[in-house]
Amino acid sequence: MDDRLLQRRRFYVGGEWIEPAKPEFFDVVSPSSEEVVGQVPYATPADIDRAVAAARTAFDDGPWPKMSPEERSDVLARVADSLRQRTDDIANVTTEEMGCAISQAPAAQTGLVAPVFDFYSTLIRTFEFERRVVTGERASLVTSEPIGVVAAVIPWNAPVTLSSWKTAPALAAGCTVVIKPPPEAPLSNFILAEALEEAGVPPGVVNVVPAGREVGEHLVTHPGTDKVAFTGSTAAGKRIMSLCGEQVKRVSLELGGKSAAVLLDDVDLAATIPRLVGGAMHLSGQVCGAHTRVLVPRARYAEAVEAAASAASAITVGDPHDPATIVGPLVAERQRARVEGYIEGAIADGARVAAGGTRPSHLPKGWYVSPTILADVDNGMRVAREEIFGPVLCFIPHDGDEDAVRIANDSAYGLSGGVWTEDPARGLDVARRMRTGSVAINGHYPPFPLVPFGGFKESGIGRELGPEGLLNFLEPRSIGLPPTLLAS
Repeated sequence: MDDRLLQRRRFYVGGEWIEPAKPEFFDVVSPSSEEVVGQVPYATPADIDRAVAAARTAFDDGPWPKMSPEERSDVLARVADSLRQRTDDIANVTTEEMGCAISQAPAAQTGLVAPVFDFYSTLIRTFEFERRVVTGERASLVTSEPIGVVAAVIPWNAPVTLSSWKTAPALAAGCTVVIKPPPEAPLSNFILAEALEEAGVPPGVVNVVPAGREVGEHLVTHPGTDKVAFTGSTAAGKRIMSLCGEQVKRVSLELGGKSAAVLLDDVDLAATIPRLVGGAMHLSGQVCGAHTRVLVPRARYAEAVEAAASAASAITVGDPHDPATIVGPLVAERQRARVEGYIEGAIADGARVAAGGTRPSHLPKGWYVSPTILADVDNGMRVAREEIFGPVLCFIPHDGDEDAVRIANDSAYGLSGGVWTEDPARGLDVARRMRTGSVAINGHYPPFPLVPFGGFKESGIGRELGPEGLLNFLEPRSIGLPPTLLAS
């Protein structure tokens, strides 16, 4: 791999590659080898100030918000083209920085990057940014205005994908953006910056400044930002929402999940269980929308657990650079310790490990946990209540459709979910009763640009993707029109 992709010495601010305020750098550590594979500059509050000032100037005085939707659309289309030329680089860098298995990286880390820019490029050509409302002698012009400077705070599990989900609609709306990539996976967003620069996005419209949590709070609370768009844990989201509340700052949050896969009594277990287990192990289980609670009819519970244990044991765990690997390492040593703590706690609470539950013996280096199936889980256990973010799947028995819906909804979260049945109409009836932002019937349907993604309850506020994602970055305004303007 080109060493330039792994060794970054400058931030992207104001359309230029600038030196950090202090010569301090993050070491980027490979989750598979535990060795340093790259470096990026460590942002200080002064660096954030420069990035916000650049975005503020670009919004207040620059051409971007004043461009017509068609002009912005042309630029977004060029961004998509530029990103398509960089898909291999993005996939390979995320394998290095966060351990994504290369077998999954092209889809998981780049599959929803260029298409999102394409979607918003097309959408804003027909989107109604203003309309006239007339009733009797009263008239108003209702306009949709860009919110302003957006602080985009990005997680480590799909860093460029989730940056794109925020940046593309923000740019489509006419906003400017400061992207804060995470310290665990900061490298790949510089590739996004290069694509934006190549496509002709004006200086200061997008700025990329990796930083840790404390400096990230400086960005969130900065008086020069008008909105925060965050993806990450519910705990961090609550903190950000509190900080934004103090300033009445706009905020959208895509947070955690503990999503339920509901198996109805007619389900084909032989066909379903391997798909459920494989889906839950995607990105080593580090996916907010993963279906991590499997609700099984009690009469078929033992059969389902046995099939799941067999499927989990057959999954290839290993070096994420190996195309045969399905489950790679967790992102950090602390994340492995967190996952192991949940497994130990589940056993103490009475759950049984049907498969996995340990570190793979053939991988002495790297932050690995074997694909794990937990049986005899009650929905009241901590392991069934809290997001683990690792390759752990909990099996919970239910006593019919009503009971399954009750258990599925008995959660602080509501991000995703699934229903598995031989009767799709019955599955749709169950899906309609699940209090969650997205539900798949007989599948693990990934998000796609045309439909919204987001959660109920503690899984977040607002939506990304779809036309709803554009609305996240617009403020409605009404202008009363005098009679003399009605005819114009």
